[in-house]
Amino acid sequence: MKPVQTSGFFKSFHFAFEGIIYATRTQRNMRIHWFVAVVVLAATLVLHLHRSYVIAIVIVIAMVLAAELFNTAIEAVVNLMTVAHHPLAKIAKDTAAGAVLVVAFAAVIVGYLTFSEGILAGGDRVYRAALALPANAVFIALVIVGITTIVTKARIGHGSTLQGGAVSGHAALAFACATFIALLARSALLACLALVLALLVTQSRVESGIHSAREVFWGGLLGVGVSYAIWLGIAAVHVL
Repeated sequence: MKPVQTSGFFKSFHFAFEGIIYATRTQRNMRIHWFVAVVVLAATLVLHLHRSYVIAIVIVIAMVLAAELFNTAIEAVVNLMTVAHHPLAKIAKDTAAGAVLVVAFAAVIVGYLTFSEGILAGGDRVYRAALALPANAVFIALVIVGITTIVTKARIGHGSTLQGGAVSGHAALAFACATFIALLARSALLACLALVLALLVTQSRVESGIHSAREVFWGGLLGVGVSYAIWLGIAAVHVL
């Protein structure tokens, strides 16, 4: 394929986008960052956060993405300069990865503070609607999460209902429970405790060799996504 011919001012943009595309294509963490960015930005719309909160979210997303791009660039330069395993090359790569980790932790803190304040400030209407849910709504939602997990395993995975498979059913249910606790308890402490318990469940599945890290990731994502979608749907019905 003939390369795109660009000139002048737009040439720099072309090269910049080439770098972003390369990092997205070759770096798994970059793809994860993009996915998280989409989810977080969508959450700002759903929760109707104030503009100042959205600005903070956009800034930290840009910082994380930029840090990952710098990390990719440093790795490429190190690989170019040396083909042998050198202690200094390892230090350069590890330090660059550490910089990404620092920025990511900062983004998590900013995200927690932003969403907790934003939900308290502007999410009262949805929260009141959630409190009006029937007593068995959470139970039914967990059953739906379980059914969705089984169907997913049957279509794209292997293993039995309770062990193995393309997604972890334990992780899906654990994160579904953590999601409902975080949404209904409206307590940062309880939400963090529920998240820790869900992470411990997924860790046990990986350490026991029943699931890989990818399988528990998809299971947790399935549990959060389905339960949150159900919660939003029922809450919207009550609001209307």
